[in-house]
Amino acid sequence: MTERTASKAVTIRDVARAAGVSISTVSRVLDDRHPPSTSPSAERVRAAATELGYRPDAYASGLRRQHSRTVGVLVPRLSDTVMAMFFEEVARACAAQAGFAIVATTEDRPEAERAAAETLLRQRVDGLILTTARLDDPFAAELRTQGVPHVLALRTDHVSPTAAGDDELGGYLATRHLLDLGHRQIALVAGPSYASTAVARQAGYRRAMAEAGLADVEHLIHESTFGMDSGETAARAILTGPDRPTAIFAVNDNTAIGVLAAAQAAGLSVPDDLSVVGYNDIPVSARLPVALTSVRVPFDRIATHAVDLLTQQLAGTLSAEPVTATPTLIPRQSTARPPATPAT
Repeated sequence: MTERTASKAVTIRDVARAAGVSISTVSRVLDDRHPPSTSPSAERVRAAATELGYRPDAYASGLRRQHSRTVGVLVPRLSDTVMAMFFEEVARACAAQAGFAIVATTEDRPEAERAAAETLLRQRVDGLILTTARLDDPFAAELRTQGVPHVLALRTDHVSPTAAGDDELGGYLATRHLLDLGHRQIALVAGPSYASTAVARQAGYRRAMAEAGLADVEHLIHESTFGMDSGETAARAILTGPDRPTAIFAVNDNTAIGVLAAAQAAGLSVPDDLSVVGYNDIPVSARLPVALTSVRVPFDRIATHAVDLLTQQLAGTLSAEPVTATPTLIPRQSTARPPATPAT
């Protein structure tokens, strides 16, 4: 890949300029539905496309002119309960419109995301629903540049059409719940900084803490991934450090389950010694030995909204008005008032 393509997505206009031909000529030469031309201009187009790193199969000719009523869905991994639940809701929403959804996993790696997207587009899907948007990667911008119909779901880059929950409100509700119980030392297992969900939930945490006069929270925030192991590792650091907190808010249920494991290993009782709040309210949360307080996300509404947004794009009727789904706090046994004496 050239230095140009590493920093900016190559467009059909770039190829036309480099080859010295019209945009329509580039479109015709690179459309694999037509027999390949051997004319000098066609050779220049193909050479320029190769040199610039343009990938017409995935982003241009890979899209059907007639809708297939099939949607490609990108998720980090289906072993994540949230992603499996969300894909099932997208499949239901597509079926309600006589459509079909197919899924590809990316392991939350940008290079795998691009490869998966190209594969789905070669399968002639009408468009993409991505739960994989990263704040540190320009892939969504590349899709916009190439004119690929797409919707970001759950996560956002704040530009592309997005179907998501109000994560800032959810983080606020989780932290406010602990504050209302009387906790003041509330740690945050914050998730990865590349995910808008984690960033927004942390913003809600910070807002609630600041409202309570507790704006100095940097020492209470611990970055993690979204996995159980990462939650357990973060919680071990939190619980063995000085001024052990009386409560932990973890930005998803998997990390919260890791926190519960660390608390048990440390000989702490939940909620007598430590209160724990998770996020997403996956089914296992209510069935743990100590049922987990969590923030419920309406995945069915978000999935329906995502499919509707994609349908609107394909019909040319997309509304610019953003819509977010409201989360709900579900209190359970893992949260209670803090111990009568400070934790040591």
